[in-house]
Amino acid sequence: MYFYVKALHIIFVVTWFAGLFYIVRLFIYNREACDKPESERIILQQQFGIMIQRLWLGITWPSCVLTLIFGSWMLVLYGSIPVWLMLKLVLVAALLLYHASIHVIYLQQRRNIFAYSSNALRIWNEVATLFLVAIVMLVSVKEGMSLVWGLTGLIVFALFLVLAIRIYRRFRRQ
Repeated sequence: MYFYVKALHIIFVVTWFAGLFYIVRLFIYNREACDKPESERIILQQQFGIMIQRLWLGITWPSCVLTLIFGSWMLVLYGSIPVWLMLKLVLVAALLLYHASIHVIYLQQRRNIFAYSSNALRIWNEVATLFLVAIVMLVSVKEGMSLVWGLTGLIVFALFLVLAIRIYRRFRRQ
């Protein structure tokens, strides 16, 4: 039973992250549509609004809930909570806070409030990448992972992402 629950948990983790990655891209496009001429802006924002709502309410939220259900079930079947699993649960709690922040942006954009620039949203989109890398590394390596090396690797990866975003911003300006 454990392996079936684990498989379902992994499937919904994948769909949850897919939703988190794509929803912020849609927020970026929706925000950038504000800079278009009115006739184009109206059409684009109507279409992005439909896409955002379907992705967020039809895929991302259900995937989040099912991830938590199957993850909790797996925790019960696993029977104990080793250190690596406690750290994973802390990361999942932080990921849920990230998810909630995305929900706030979703609600704002539904009311045509664009509080963040497209560049700020691009940076915020990479936070999900950091969660994904940290959680997958922790679950894969478990006790074999050094906390110091793990954090160092995550910081280096985050710096790489920041550098990539800056290079992309310069490229877009040209």
